[in-house]
This record gives sequence, C-alpha cells and structure tokens, in this order.
Amino acid sequence: MTAILYEHPLNERIRNYLKLEQLFAQTFDCLQYNIVTSHSVFFNALFAIVDTLERNDIRGDLIKDLEKLEQNLVIWSQNPEIDNAILEENLKKTIGLSSNLKVACPQWTELKADKFLMALKQRFAIQGGSSSFDLPQLQFWLHQPSAQVEQQCHYWLSRLAQISSALSLIMKFIRQRAEFKQILTESGFYQDNGEGLILLRIKVADTLSFYPTISGNRFRYSIRFMMPCNDAGRKYVKQATSFLLARC
Repeated sequence: MTAILYEHPLNERIRNYLKLEQLFAQTFDCLQYNIVTSHSVFFNALFAIVDTLERNDIRGDLIKDLEKLEQNLVIWSQNPEIDNAILEENLKKTIGLSSNLKVACPQWTELKADKFLMALKQRFAIQGGSSSFDLPQLQFWLHQPSAQVEQQCHYWLSRLAQISSALSLIMKFIRQRAEFKQILTESGFYQDNGEGLILLRIKVADTLSFYPTISGNRFRYSIRFMMPCNDAGRKYVKQATSFLLARC
C-alpha cells in the first residue's frame, strides 16, 4: 500500500524538532538545483533555522535527549540479541554529538556574525523585500562562479551540521519506538490516552480522499478525518475509516 505519512507532535520540544527537520530538508534540497532559482527557499529556510535556534533552547534539549539515548544504548547493550556493531556505532555517534554540542560557543552562532547573511535577513523579513533591485549584493553573489556559490552554501550549512546530525539521530530513535498498527473507526473519529507519548505517526492510503487533523497533548489526543469540500473548504468524514497509527 502506498500511503501518505502524517506526523503530529504532542509537546513543544518535538514540535520544534519537526519544524527544524523540515527546514533542514528544504535547504539541502535547494542545493540539488540551480541556486539562482531556488535561493529564496534556501535563505528563508536558513534564516528560519537560525531564528528557531535563537528563540528556543534547542541545543539544551538535544543534549538532554542525547544523554538519555546514551543511557538507553548502554542498557540495550546487555541484550544478547542486540547487534553489537550497530549499537557501538550509534553509541559512539551519540557520545560524540553530545560532546560537540556542549562547547561554550556553538558553531551556528557564527551565522549571526556573517554580515552578508544578516543584511539579507533584514530584507527577507519584509514581504517582497528580497527583490533583485533591493538586494544588488545578492544578485552579484548569485552570479559568481557556481562552484564558489555552492561552496559558500555548504559552509553555512556546515555551521549547523552538529544540530542537524543530533536531530536526525534523535528523531530516528523516537520514530523507532513504535510500529504501525491498523486502526478502524466507524465515524471518522478516533481518540485515546496520550500519556507517555511525544509523537503520533499516521499513514493513510493515497487512494483515499480524506486526511487526518490531529489535536492533543501528552495526556490525550484525538484524530478527526476530513475531506476537501468546494463550498466550505473541508468537511468531516462520517463514514468508517481505516488507517495505520504509530504511537511514539
């Protein structure tokens, strides 16, 4: 079955993680194409990452999660059925990332001191402010040799590599906490106890004409299925529905 995957955080920490994960994906994806045409998405995502890191203690959250992961990996190592080679690799990576994130001055703060980036950031914050006539320095930069432009982009992203790598590792283990199970509902609505959960993952067959809207927190969550409607934009699904759910 080909399915559409929906993910919903049940606390603010995971919400920030998912947001950053999507922003990182946008920046990396832009480098697969001509930066002259994809630069708006690249810089908007880059500036959003910096803003998110500034407004939230992401580094502190990542360090705590890495330390918890390290403890769990040590416990799992006592399981005779565990693959020791893979566990050792993940443990080494976890310890290394945790150590790197604990430095006094994180690498990503260098981006805040970059005069070129900060000049762009001020204009990108204005609706339509990134036009070529407002940012001749950007127009000049975009028309430098492509190898030079690409190298600069990779350098900026390298300042965020520790955050990105720690985030990827943590989210990988969070997603592995639960397997998908089939859920059947009679009226397009499902709710359950959310105690101990931090992330919901929902798969809906792409042949079905509805999608889930999720609300909840660590105590309780609900899933209501909706379908597009030309008159109201969307409407409730009232018939029986089937979907896959992983409670992480």
